[in-house]
Amino acid sequence: MDKTEAILKSIQEREKEHHLLLSLSSSFVNVSAYNELSPIVNGQLKEALSFDYFAIGTTDSSEKQYYLFYHNDQKIFRATERKLYDTQDDLFNIAMQSADPVVFDNVFLNKKTKSDSFIANINLQGIREMAAIPLQYHKNNPSVLFLFFKKTQNLDRNAIRLLKGLSMPLALAVSNILIKHKIENGNVSSQKLFQSIDESQNQKTTEIIGESVQIKKIKTLIGQVAPSDSGVLILGESGTGKEVVAREIHYNSSRRNQPMIKVNCAAIPVNLIESELFGHEKGSFTGAIEKRIGKFELANNGTLFLDEIGDLPLEMQTKLLRALQEKEIERIGGKKAIKINVRIIAATNRDLQVEMAEGRFRKDLFYRLNIFPIMIPPLRNRKDDIVDLCSYFLNKYAQNTNKKNITLSANALKAIQNHSWPGNIRELENCIERSILLSEGAMINDVSFLSESEQILALNNFNAFQVKPLKEIEKEYILKIIKICNGRISGPNGAAVKLEIPSTTLVSKMKKLGIKKEHFSE
Repeated sequence: MDKTEAILKSIQEREKEHHLLLSLSSSFVNVSAYNELSPIVNGQLKEALSFDYFAIGTTDSSEKQYYLFYHNDQKIFRATERKLYDTQDDLFNIAMQSADPVVFDNVFLNKKTKSDSFIANINLQGIREMAAIPLQYHKNNPSVLFLFFKKTQNLDRNAIRLLKGLSMPLALAVSNILIKHKIENGNVSSQKLFQSIDESQNQKTTEIIGESVQIKKIKTLIGQVAPSDSGVLILGESGTGKEVVAREIHYNSSRRNQPMIKVNCAAIPVNLIESELFGHEKGSFTGAIEKRIGKFELANNGTLFLDEIGDLPLEMQTKLLRALQEKEIERIGGKKAIKINVRIIAATNRDLQVEMAEGRFRKDLFYRLNIFPIMIPPLRNRKDDIVDLCSYFLNKYAQNTNKKNITLSANALKAIQNHSWPGNIRELENCIERSILLSEGAMINDVSFLSESEQILALNNFNAFQVKPLKEIEKEYILKIIKICNGRISGPNGAAVKLEIPSTTLVSKMKKLGIKKEHFSE
Protein backbone atom coordinates (compact mmCIF):
# COMPACT_ATOMS: atom_id res chain seq x y z
CA MET A 1 0.00 0.00 0.00
CA ASP A 2 1.50 3.38 -1.00
CA LYS A 3 1.53 6.46 1.23
CA THR A 4 -1.54 8.09 -0.36
CA GLU A 5 -3.64 4.96 -0.02
CA ALA A 6 -2.55 4.62 3.61
CA ILE A 7 -3.57 8.23 4.33
CA LEU A 8 -6.92 7.81 2.60
CA LYS A 9 -7.56 4.56 4.44
CA SER A 10 -6.74 6.26 7.75
CA ILE A 11 -9.09 9.15 6.92
CA GLN A 12 -11.86 6.75 5.94
CA GLU A 13 -11.43 4.79 9.19
CA ARG A 14 -11.57 7.99 11.26
CA GLU A 15 -14.68 9.10 9.36
CA LYS A 16 -16.33 5.73 10.01
CA GLU A 17 -15.35 5.95 13.69
CA HIS A 18 -16.73 9.50 13.91
CA HIS A 19 -20.08 8.48 12.38
CA LEU A 20 -20.32 5.50 14.75
CA LEU A 21 -19.63 7.72 17.76
CA LEU A 22 -22.28 10.25 16.68
CA SER A 23 -24.82 7.51 16.01
CA LEU A 24 -24.25 5.76 19.34
CA SER A 25 -24.16 9.07 21.25
CA SER A 26 -27.49 10.12 19.76
CA SER A 27 -28.99 6.73 20.64
CA PHE A 28 -27.71 6.63 24.22
CA VAL A 29 -28.65 10.19 25.12
CA ASN A 30 -32.30 9.49 24.24
CA VAL A 31 -32.53 6.33 26.33
CA SER A 32 -34.88 6.56 29.31
CA ALA A 33 -35.70 2.90 30.05
CA TYR A 34 -33.81 -0.37 30.51
CA ASN A 35 -35.47 -2.00 27.49
CA GLU A 36 -34.21 0.84 25.26
CA LEU A 37 -30.61 0.25 26.35
CA SER A 38 -30.40 -3.43 25.37
CA PRO A 39 -30.88 -3.09 21.56
CA ILE A 40 -28.13 -0.45 21.35
CA VAL A 41 -25.70 -2.37 23.55
CA ASN A 42 -26.28 -5.74 21.89
CA GLY A 43 -26.37 -4.20 18.41
CA GLN A 44 -24.03 -1.44 17.22
CA LEU A 45 -21.84 -1.34 20.32
CA LYS A 46 -21.26 -5.09 20.49
CA GLU A 47 -20.47 -5.17 16.78
CA ALA A 48 -17.91 -2.39 17.21
CA LEU A 49 -16.13 -3.70 20.33
CA SER A 50 -16.72 -7.49 20.14
CA PHE A 51 -17.37 -7.88 23.87
CA ASP A 52 -19.19 -10.88 25.33
CA TYR A 53 -20.78 -9.22 28.36
CA PHE A 54 -21.58 -5.59 29.14
CA ALA A 55 -22.39 -4.27 32.64
CA ILE A 56 -22.82 -0.93 34.42
CA GLY A 57 -22.23 -0.54 38.16
CA THR A 58 -23.88 2.48 39.83
CA THR A 59 -23.45 3.84 43.36
CA ASP A 60 -26.32 4.10 45.82
CA SER A 61 -27.23 7.37 47.58
CA SER A 62 -24.43 6.92 50.13
CA GLU A 63 -21.85 6.44 47.34
CA LYS A 64 -20.07 3.94 49.63
CA GLN A 65 -21.66 0.98 47.88
CA TYR A 66 -22.56 0.16 44.30
CA TYR A 67 -24.93 -2.25 42.62
CA LEU A 68 -25.28 -3.77 39.16
CA PHE A 69 -27.47 -1.23 37.37
CA TYR A 70 -27.45 -3.11 34.06
CA HIS A 71 -26.16 -6.34 32.52
CA ASN A 72 -26.85 -7.47 28.96
CA ASP A 73 -27.31 -11.06 30.15
CA GLN A 74 -30.65 -11.17 31.98
CA LYS A 75 -29.83 -14.38 33.87
CA ILE A 76 -26.69 -12.82 35.36
CA PHE A 77 -28.53 -9.56 36.02
CA ARG A 78 -31.30 -11.28 37.99
CA ALA A 79 -28.71 -13.13 40.10
CA THR A 80 -26.90 -9.92 41.08
CA GLU A 81 -29.41 -7.03 40.92
CA ARG A 82 -30.21 -7.01 44.67
CA LYS A 83 -26.61 -7.19 45.87
CA LEU A 84 -24.48 -4.26 47.09
CA TYR A 85 -20.69 -4.02 46.80
CA ASP A 86 -18.06 -1.80 48.41
CA THR A 87 -16.92 1.08 46.15
CA GLN A 88 -13.42 0.70 47.60
CA ASP A 89 -12.95 -2.70 45.96
CA ASP A 90 -10.16 -2.86 43.38
CA LEU A 91 -12.45 -3.00 40.34
CA PHE A 92 -14.70 -0.01 40.98
CA ASN A 93 -12.14 2.15 42.76
CA ILE A 94 -9.36 1.68 40.18
CA ALA A 95 -11.77 2.47 37.34
CA MET A 96 -13.03 5.63 39.06
CA GLN A 97 -9.47 6.90 39.52
CA SER A 98 -8.64 6.57 35.81
CA ALA A 99 -9.59 8.79 32.88
CA ASP A 100 -8.84 5.99 30.40
CA PRO A 101 -10.20 2.45 30.13
CA VAL A 102 -8.50 0.08 32.60
CA VAL A 103 -7.91 -3.52 31.48
CA PHE A 104 -7.95 -6.41 34.00
CA ASP A 105 -6.54 -9.80 32.95
CA ASN A 106 -7.96 -13.23 33.83
CA VAL A 107 -5.42 -13.76 36.63
CA PHE A 108 -6.72 -10.66 38.41
CA LEU A 109 -10.36 -11.57 37.75
CA ASN A 110 -9.95 -15.10 39.09
CA LYS A 111 -8.61 -13.66 42.35
CA LYS A 112 -11.65 -11.38 42.59
CA THR A 113 -14.08 -14.30 42.37
CA LYS A 114 -13.23 -14.97 46.03
CA SER A 115 -13.88 -11.35 47.12
CA ASP A 116 -16.98 -9.27 47.80
CA SER A 117 -16.86 -7.78 44.31
CA PHE A 118 -19.77 -8.45 41.95
CA ILE A 119 -17.29 -10.54 39.94
CA ALA A 120 -17.76 -13.22 42.59
CA ASN A 121 -21.40 -13.52 41.48
CA ILE A 122 -20.66 -13.84 37.78
CA ASN A 123 -19.76 -17.05 36.00
CA LEU A 124 -16.34 -16.18 34.58
CA GLN A 125 -15.92 -19.39 32.62
CA GLY A 126 -14.13 -18.46 29.43
CA ILE A 127 -13.66 -14.76 30.34
CA ARG A 128 -10.04 -13.77 29.75
CA GLU A 129 -10.20 -9.99 30.04
CA MET A 130 -12.31 -7.13 31.38
CA ALA A 131 -12.17 -3.40 30.57
CA ALA A 132 -13.63 -0.70 32.84
CA ILE A 133 -14.17 3.05 32.37
CA PRO A 134 -15.84 5.63 34.66
CA LEU A 135 -19.17 7.20 33.66
CA GLN A 136 -19.44 10.54 35.43
CA TYR A 137 -22.09 13.07 34.53
CA HIS A 138 -23.04 14.39 37.96
CA LYS A 139 -20.75 14.29 40.96
CA ASN A 140 -23.43 12.15 42.58
CA ASN A 141 -24.11 8.52 41.72
CA PRO A 142 -20.93 7.90 39.68
CA SER A 143 -21.00 4.72 37.60
CA VAL A 144 -18.52 2.37 35.92
CA LEU A 145 -18.89 0.57 32.61
CA PHE A 146 -17.53 -3.00 32.54
CA LEU A 147 -16.85 -4.94 29.32
CA PHE A 148 -16.06 -8.68 29.46
CA PHE A 149 -14.13 -10.50 26.72
CA LYS A 150 -13.62 -14.22 26.10
CA LYS A 151 -10.69 -13.34 23.86
CA THR A 152 -7.81 -11.05 24.77
CA GLN A 153 -8.59 -7.78 22.97
CA ASN A 154 -5.63 -5.46 23.62
CA LEU A 155 -7.90 -2.45 23.05
CA ASP A 156 -6.46 -0.27 20.31
CA ARG A 157 -6.59 3.53 20.07
CA ASN A 158 -9.82 3.46 18.08
CA ALA A 159 -11.59 1.40 20.75
CA ILE A 160 -10.25 3.61 23.54
CA ARG A 161 -11.37 6.78 21.72
CA LEU A 162 -14.82 5.28 21.16
CA LEU A 163 -15.18 4.26 24.82
CA LYS A 164 -14.02 7.67 26.06
CA GLY A 165 -16.36 9.42 23.63
CA LEU A 166 -19.29 7.31 24.81
CA SER A 167 -18.69 7.80 28.54
CA MET A 168 -20.76 11.01 28.71
CA PRO A 169 -23.74 9.79 26.60
CA LEU A 170 -23.81 6.52 28.59
CA ALA A 171 -23.74 8.46 31.86
CA LEU A 172 -26.68 10.52 30.56
CA ALA A 173 -28.54 7.32 29.70
CA VAL A 174 -28.05 6.02 33.26
CA SER A 175 -29.25 9.36 34.65
CA ASN A 176 -32.32 9.34 32.38
CA ILE A 177 -33.29 5.79 33.37
CA LEU A 178 -32.97 6.62 37.08
CA ILE A 179 -35.08 9.75 36.63
CA LYS A 180 -37.86 7.97 34.76
CA HIS A 181 -37.81 5.03 37.18
CA LYS A 182 -38.20 7.34 40.20
CA ILE A 183 -40.93 9.37 38.52
CA GLU A 184 -42.93 6.23 37.72
CA ASN A 185 -42.43 4.63 41.14
CA GLY A 186 -42.46 7.71 43.33
CA ASN A 187 -45.04 9.83 41.49
CA VAL A 188 -42.95 12.98 41.83
CA SER A 189 -42.28 15.83 39.42
CA SER A 190 -39.12 15.98 37.31
CA GLN A 191 -37.90 19.00 39.24
CA LYS A 192 -38.43 17.41 42.68
CA LEU A 193 -36.89 14.18 41.43
CA PHE A 194 -33.77 15.85 40.17
CA GLN A 195 -33.53 17.62 43.50
CA SER A 196 -33.71 14.27 45.31
CA ILE A 197 -31.06 12.73 43.04
CA ASP A 198 -28.78 15.67 43.78
CA GLU A 199 -29.85 16.14 47.42
CA SER A 200 -26.42 15.39 48.83
CA GLN A 201 -25.03 17.85 46.30
CA ASN A 202 -27.51 20.44 47.58
CA GLN A 203 -26.73 19.93 51.26
CA LYS A 204 -24.15 22.30 52.61
CA THR A 205 -21.23 20.30 53.98
CA THR A 206 -18.43 22.84 54.15
CA GLU A 207 -17.65 26.51 53.82
CA ILE A 208 -14.91 28.06 51.75
CA ILE A 209 -11.65 27.17 53.46
CA GLY A 210 -9.12 29.87 54.31
CA GLU A 211 -8.75 33.20 56.08
CA SER A 212 -6.36 35.00 53.73
CA VAL A 213 -7.11 38.57 52.66
CA GLN A 214 -8.18 37.33 49.20
CA ILE A 215 -10.58 34.71 50.59
CA LYS A 216 -12.09 37.15 53.09
CA LYS A 217 -12.81 39.50 50.18
CA ILE A 218 -14.50 36.67 48.23
CA LYS A 219 -16.61 35.77 51.27
CA THR A 220 -17.68 39.42 51.53
CA LEU A 221 -18.66 39.47 47.84
CA ILE A 222 -20.65 36.25 48.27
CA GLY A 223 -22.47 37.77 51.24
CA GLN A 224 -23.36 40.81 49.14
CA VAL A 225 -24.64 38.99 46.04
CA ALA A 226 -26.15 35.77 47.44
CA PRO A 227 -29.44 37.23 48.79
CA SER A 228 -30.25 38.77 45.40
CA ASP A 229 -31.28 37.04 42.17
CA SER A 230 -28.50 38.72 40.17
CA GLY A 231 -26.37 36.67 37.83
CA VAL A 232 -22.77 35.94 38.84
CA LEU A 233 -19.72 35.30 36.65
CA ILE A 234 -16.94 33.40 38.45
CA LEU A 235 -13.49 33.68 36.87
CA GLY A 236 -10.32 31.81 37.72
CA GLU A 237 -7.81 29.17 36.69
CA SER A 238 -8.70 25.48 36.66
CA GLY A 239 -8.76 23.94 40.11
CA THR A 240 -9.23 27.18 42.08
CA GLY A 241 -12.66 26.24 43.47
CA LYS A 242 -15.13 28.04 41.21
CA GLU A 243 -17.85 25.43 41.79
CA VAL A 244 -17.39 25.72 45.57
CA VAL A 245 -18.03 29.47 45.30
CA ALA A 246 -21.10 28.86 43.11
CA ARG A 247 -22.53 26.48 45.72
CA GLU A 248 -21.80 28.93 48.53
CA ILE A 249 -23.81 31.58 46.65
CA HIS A 250 -26.70 29.15 46.13
CA TYR A 251 -26.70 27.94 49.76
CA ASN A 252 -26.92 31.52 51.04
CA SER A 253 -29.69 32.58 48.65
CA SER A 254 -33.48 32.45 48.96
CA ARG A 255 -33.35 29.56 46.44
CA ARG A 256 -31.38 27.28 48.81
CA ASN A 257 -34.29 24.83 49.12
CA GLN A 258 -34.57 24.51 45.34
CA PRO A 259 -32.13 22.57 43.14
CA MET A 260 -28.84 23.87 41.86
CA ILE A 261 -28.33 22.18 38.50
CA LYS A 262 -24.84 22.04 37.01
CA VAL A 263 -24.07 21.89 33.29
CA ASN A 264 -20.47 21.41 32.18
CA CYS A 265 -20.49 23.19 28.80
CA ALA A 266 -17.11 21.69 27.84
CA ALA A 267 -18.04 18.07 28.56
CA ILE A 268 -21.21 17.72 26.49
CA PRO A 269 -20.86 16.86 22.77
CA VAL A 270 -21.73 19.85 20.55
CA ASN A 271 -24.67 18.06 18.91
CA LEU A 272 -26.27 17.36 22.31
CA ILE A 273 -25.90 20.73 24.08
CA GLU A 274 -29.18 22.27 22.89
CA SER A 275 -31.20 19.23 23.95
CA GLU A 276 -29.35 19.13 27.27
CA LEU A 277 -30.14 22.78 28.06
CA PHE A 278 -33.62 23.20 26.59
CA GLY A 279 -34.94 19.65 26.20
CA HIS A 280 -36.79 18.21 23.20
CA GLU A 281 -40.19 16.86 22.21
CA LYS A 282 -40.80 13.29 21.16
CA GLY A 283 -40.11 12.81 17.45
CA SER A 284 -38.38 16.19 17.07
CA PHE A 285 -35.36 14.52 15.44
CA THR A 286 -34.07 11.05 14.60
CA GLY A 287 -33.69 9.11 17.83
CA ALA A 288 -35.93 11.40 19.91
CA ILE A 289 -38.20 8.57 21.02
CA GLU A 290 -39.43 10.38 24.15
CA LYS A 291 -39.87 13.89 25.47
CA ARG A 292 -36.82 15.15 27.37
CA ILE A 293 -36.82 17.83 30.05
CA GLY A 294 -33.84 20.20 29.74
CA LYS A 295 -31.69 21.63 32.51
CA PHE A 296 -33.39 25.04 32.40
CA GLU A 297 -36.73 23.45 33.30
CA LEU A 298 -35.15 21.22 35.95
CA ALA A 299 -33.56 24.30 37.54
CA ASN A 300 -36.80 26.31 37.52
CA ASN A 301 -37.08 28.39 40.74
CA GLY A 302 -33.53 27.31 41.56
CA THR A 303 -30.03 27.97 40.23
CA LEU A 304 -28.44 26.90 36.94
CA PHE A 305 -24.65 26.68 37.15
CA LEU A 306 -23.08 26.94 33.69
CA ASP A 307 -19.54 25.68 34.21
CA GLU A 308 -16.90 26.27 31.51
CA ILE A 309 -19.16 28.82 29.79
CA GLY A 310 -16.18 29.96 27.70
CA ASP A 311 -16.29 26.63 25.84
CA LEU A 312 -19.89 27.03 24.68
CA PRO A 313 -20.11 27.05 20.84
CA LEU A 314 -21.07 30.39 19.24
CA GLU A 315 -24.37 29.05 17.88
CA MET A 316 -25.43 27.99 21.38
CA GLN A 317 -24.28 31.32 22.83
CA THR A 318 -26.93 33.02 20.68
CA LYS A 319 -29.67 30.67 21.90
CA LEU A 320 -28.56 30.99 25.51
CA LEU A 321 -28.59 34.78 25.26
CA ARG A 322 -32.14 34.71 23.92
CA ALA A 323 -33.26 32.47 26.79
CA LEU A 324 -31.68 34.80 29.35
CA GLN A 325 -33.20 37.91 27.79
CA GLU A 326 -36.71 36.53 27.27
CA LYS A 327 -36.72 34.38 30.45
CA GLU A 328 -38.32 31.61 28.47
CA ILE A 329 -37.17 28.59 26.49
CA GLU A 330 -38.54 26.36 23.77
CA ARG A 331 -37.83 22.65 23.59
CA ILE A 332 -36.44 21.34 20.30
CA GLY A 333 -39.50 20.52 18.20
CA GLY A 334 -41.76 22.39 20.63
CA LYS A 335 -44.43 24.86 19.59
CA LYS A 336 -44.85 26.87 22.78
CA ALA A 337 -42.57 29.01 24.91
CA ILE A 338 -41.97 27.84 28.49
CA LYS A 339 -41.49 30.55 31.11
CA ILE A 340 -38.52 29.99 33.43
CA ASN A 341 -37.43 31.50 36.73
CA VAL A 342 -33.77 30.59 37.00
CA ARG A 343 -30.78 32.27 38.59
CA ILE A 344 -27.68 31.97 36.40
CA ILE A 345 -24.20 31.46 37.82
CA ALA A 346 -21.53 30.99 35.15
CA ALA A 347 -17.85 30.12 35.47
CA THR A 348 -14.85 29.87 33.16
CA ASN A 349 -11.07 29.51 33.26
CA ARG A 350 -10.76 31.35 29.95
CA ASP A 351 -9.93 35.04 29.49
CA LEU A 352 -13.25 36.18 28.02
CA GLN A 353 -11.76 39.53 26.93
CA VAL A 354 -9.36 37.61 24.66
CA GLU A 355 -12.15 35.26 23.54
CA MET A 356 -14.31 38.25 22.54
CA ALA A 357 -11.44 39.98 20.74
CA GLU A 358 -10.80 36.83 18.69
CA GLY A 359 -14.48 36.29 17.91
CA ARG A 360 -15.04 33.15 19.98
CA PHE A 361 -17.35 34.68 22.58
CA ARG A 362 -20.27 37.04 22.02
CA LYS A 363 -19.93 40.47 23.62
CA ASP A 364 -23.66 40.77 24.31
CA LEU A 365 -23.65 37.44 26.17
CA PHE A 366 -20.60 38.53 28.17
CA TYR A 367 -22.32 41.73 29.29
CA ARG A 368 -25.47 39.77 30.15
CA LEU A 369 -23.48 37.35 32.35
CA ASN A 370 -20.97 39.82 33.79
CA ILE A 371 -23.37 41.50 36.24
CA PHE A 372 -21.41 40.57 39.34
CA PRO A 373 -17.94 39.15 38.56
CA ILE A 374 -15.93 37.27 41.21
CA MET A 375 -12.27 36.55 40.49
CA ILE A 376 -10.85 33.51 42.33
CA PRO A 377 -7.09 33.85 42.96
CA PRO A 378 -4.73 30.97 42.14
CA LEU A 379 -3.35 29.05 45.12
CA ARG A 380 0.15 30.48 44.57
CA ASN A 381 -1.30 33.92 45.43
CA ARG A 382 -3.04 32.78 48.65
CA LYS A 383 -0.42 30.62 50.33
CA ASP A 384 -1.63 31.77 53.76
CA ASP A 385 -4.51 29.32 53.26
CA ILE A 386 -2.34 26.27 52.55
CA VAL A 387 -2.16 25.10 56.19
CA ASP A 388 -5.97 25.21 56.54
CA LEU A 389 -6.45 23.43 53.22
CA CYS A 390 -3.92 20.73 54.15
CA SER A 391 -5.68 20.18 57.46
CA TYR A 392 -9.03 19.79 55.70
CA PHE A 393 -7.74 17.32 53.08
CA LEU A 394 -5.74 15.34 55.66
CA ASN A 395 -8.89 14.84 57.70
CA LYS A 396 -10.97 13.98 54.64
CA TYR A 397 -8.65 11.36 53.15
CA ALA A 398 -7.49 9.96 56.49
CA GLN A 399 -11.11 8.94 57.07
CA ASN A 400 -11.50 7.55 53.55
CA THR A 401 -8.33 5.45 53.83
CA ASN A 402 -8.70 4.44 57.52
CA LYS A 403 -5.42 6.19 58.40
CA LYS A 404 -6.56 8.29 61.35
CA ASN A 405 -4.51 11.00 63.12
CA ILE A 406 -2.10 11.32 60.19
CA THR A 407 -0.07 14.54 60.08
CA LEU A 408 2.50 16.38 57.97
CA SER A 409 6.09 16.77 59.13
CA ALA A 410 7.62 20.26 59.21
CA ASN A 411 9.73 19.44 56.13
CA ALA A 412 6.71 18.13 54.21
CA LEU A 413 4.68 21.25 55.03
CA LYS A 414 7.59 23.47 53.97
CA ALA A 415 7.82 21.61 50.64
CA ILE A 416 4.09 22.12 50.10
CA GLN A 417 4.32 25.84 50.87
CA ASN A 418 7.26 26.27 48.48
CA HIS A 419 5.53 24.49 45.58
CA SER A 420 4.08 26.68 42.79
CA TRP A 421 0.79 24.71 42.46
CA PRO A 422 0.00 25.17 38.76
CA GLY A 423 -3.02 22.88 39.27
CA ASN A 424 -4.19 24.95 42.26
CA ILE A 425 -6.39 23.42 45.00
CA ARG A 426 -7.24 20.38 42.90
CA GLU A 427 -3.53 19.57 42.60
CA LEU A 428 -3.04 20.10 46.35
CA GLU A 429 -5.96 17.78 47.14
CA ASN A 430 -4.56 15.07 44.85
CA CYS A 431 -1.10 15.53 46.37
CA ILE A 432 -2.41 15.06 49.93
CA GLU A 433 -4.44 11.99 48.98
CA ARG A 434 -1.47 10.46 47.15
CA SER A 435 0.89 11.20 50.07
CA ILE A 436 -1.50 9.57 52.57
CA LEU A 437 -1.70 6.44 50.43
CA LEU A 438 2.10 6.26 50.14
CA SER A 439 2.78 6.95 53.83
CA GLU A 440 3.67 4.01 56.06
CA GLY A 441 3.12 5.61 59.47
CA ALA A 442 1.16 8.41 61.12
CA MET A 443 3.57 11.07 59.84
CA ILE A 444 3.96 12.15 56.21
CA ASN A 445 7.65 12.95 55.80
CA ASP A 446 7.87 13.01 52.00
CA VAL A 447 5.30 14.72 49.81
CA SER A 448 4.54 13.09 46.48
CA PHE A 449 4.54 15.82 43.82
CA LEU A 450 3.96 15.26 40.13
CA SER A 451 6.72 17.24 38.43
CA GLU A 452 5.72 19.99 36.04
CA SER A 453 7.20 17.99 33.16
CA GLU A 454 5.06 14.97 34.14
CA GLN A 455 1.95 17.15 34.20
CA ILE A 456 2.82 18.68 30.84
CA LEU A 457 3.51 15.22 29.40
CA ALA A 458 0.15 13.97 30.67
CA LEU A 459 -1.55 17.03 29.21
CA ASN A 460 0.21 16.58 25.87
CA ASN A 461 -0.75 12.91 25.76
CA PHE A 462 -4.35 13.86 26.46
CA ASN A 463 -4.36 16.57 23.82
CA ALA A 464 -2.85 14.17 21.31
CA PHE A 465 -5.96 12.06 21.76
CA GLN A 466 -8.38 14.80 20.73
CA VAL A 467 -10.53 14.10 17.69
CA LYS A 468 -10.23 16.59 14.82
CA PRO A 469 -12.52 16.87 11.80
CA LEU A 470 -11.25 14.70 8.93
CA LYS A 471 -11.00 17.66 6.55
CA GLU A 472 -8.81 19.49 9.05
CA ILE A 473 -6.44 16.50 9.34
CA GLU A 474 -6.18 16.20 5.55
CA LYS A 475 -5.69 19.97 5.15
CA GLU A 476 -2.90 20.07 7.78
CA TYR A 477 -1.12 17.12 6.17
CA ILE A 478 -1.23 18.56 2.64
CA LEU A 479 -0.09 22.00 3.89
CA LYS A 480 2.84 20.41 5.69
CA ILE A 481 3.96 18.59 2.52
CA ILE A 482 3.62 21.76 0.41
CA LYS A 483 5.74 23.72 2.91
CA ILE A 484 8.39 20.98 2.88
CA CYS A 485 8.44 21.38 -0.92
CA ASN A 486 8.88 25.17 -0.56
CA GLY A 487 5.47 25.85 -2.08
CA ARG A 488 6.00 23.77 -5.23
CA ILE A 489 2.88 21.89 -6.32
CA SER A 490 4.05 20.13 -9.50
CA GLY A 491 7.40 19.13 -11.01
CA PRO A 492 9.96 16.56 -9.83
CA ASN A 493 10.38 18.23 -6.40
CA GLY A 494 6.73 19.21 -5.99
CA ALA A 495 4.19 18.18 -3.34
CA ALA A 496 2.15 16.12 -5.82
CA VAL A 497 5.13 13.80 -6.39
CA LYS A 498 5.67 13.31 -2.64
CA LEU A 499 1.95 12.63 -2.17
CA GLU A 500 2.09 10.31 -5.19
CA ILE A 501 -1.00 11.85 -6.83
CA PRO A 502 -1.40 13.84 -10.08
CA SER A 503 -0.82 17.58 -9.68
CA THR A 504 -4.34 18.24 -11.04
CA THR A 505 -5.80 16.08 -8.25
CA LEU A 506 -3.76 17.97 -5.66
CA VAL A 507 -4.92 21.36 -7.01
CA SER A 508 -8.52 20.13 -6.88
CA LYS A 509 -8.07 18.97 -3.26
CA MET A 510 -6.52 22.31 -2.32
CA LYS A 511 -9.54 24.19 -3.70
CA LYS A 512 -11.94 21.88 -1.88
CA LEU A 513 -10.06 22.29 1.41
CA GLY A 514 -9.63 26.06 1.04
CA ILE A 515 -5.83 25.96 0.80
CA LYS A 516 -4.55 29.17 -0.78
CA LYS A 517 -1.10 30.41 -1.73
CA GLU A 518 -0.90 32.74 1.28
CA HIS A 519 -1.23 29.71 3.56
CA PHE A 520 2.15 28.33 2.54
CA SER A 521 4.09 31.22 0.99
CA GLU A 522 6.59 33.15 3.11
